[in-house]
Amino acid sequence: MSEARPGPPLALSAHAPPAEPPPGRLCPDVVDLSGLNSGGRPPGPRTPRRPVELYLAEVGRQDRLALRRAQELLDADERARAGAFHRPRDRDAYVVAHATLRGVLSLLLGVPADALPLVREPCAGCGGPHGRPALRTRGVHFSLSHSGDLVMVALAPTPVGVDVEGLATAQAVLGAQSALHAAEAAELARLPAHERPAAFTRTWVRKEAYLKGLGTGLVRDPALDYVGTGPRPAAPAPEWTLRDVLVPAGYAAAVALRTE
Repeated sequence: MSEARPGPPLALSAHAPPAEPPPGRLCPDVVDLSGLNSGGRPPGPRTPRRPVELYLAEVGRQDRLALRRAQELLDADERARAGAFHRPRDRDAYVVAHATLRGVLSLLLGVPADALPLVREPCAGCGGPHGRPALRTRGVHFSLSHSGDLVMVALAPTPVGVDVEGLATAQAVLGAQSALHAAEAAELARLPAHERPAAFTRTWVRKEAYLKGLGTGLVRDPALDYVGTGPRPAAPAPEWTLRDVLVPAGYAAAVALRTE
């Protein structure tokens, strides 16, 4: 993957983070949902920019107008799911996540956000009709992740997975050793205790991104694949590329992309 950020935003009233990404990390476009509009047909379609497009939305930065516009982009099922959350913060995070996804896909495909050709893939665990969302459109792949205050969306012309997570606690690190590859567990054990939460979190988002890209999620044992705990990820398979993503302090993120 290229070191550069993936180009200008998709007319989403987005702005780029002011700093250049550290070497080896990709930098997402930051989405301001107040720039989204549910009315009319958006421009497009166009081809996803190679190798990957990354978008970041911060839930806490969206004002009430942005949240209202975001909710207008959801379909009836998503609005019902949003209404089922008891905590307003959880509801807002769900709305922002799914509106961001629909917004960027709408502008990519030139289709109104509420008319996107979305389908559900079979569940990787049981085969039921409640797997991850996908597009009927050929040549467009996407992945969605949200954690705490952050939402990330990845778009690519080949299978892609993205994951963002808040920094793990020391207790969580101790309880998740079985999810690590043996070499990763050994690497983590050699680190000072205060460095382990950050190292574990960047390892975990790399694993999740890869498993999302495969389409298996955690149905596949995350301990099977080595992605590394160090500052640069290791490719888990020859046909896959893993990269860390620049996100605000207190979080880690990664994207996995299948090469052609």
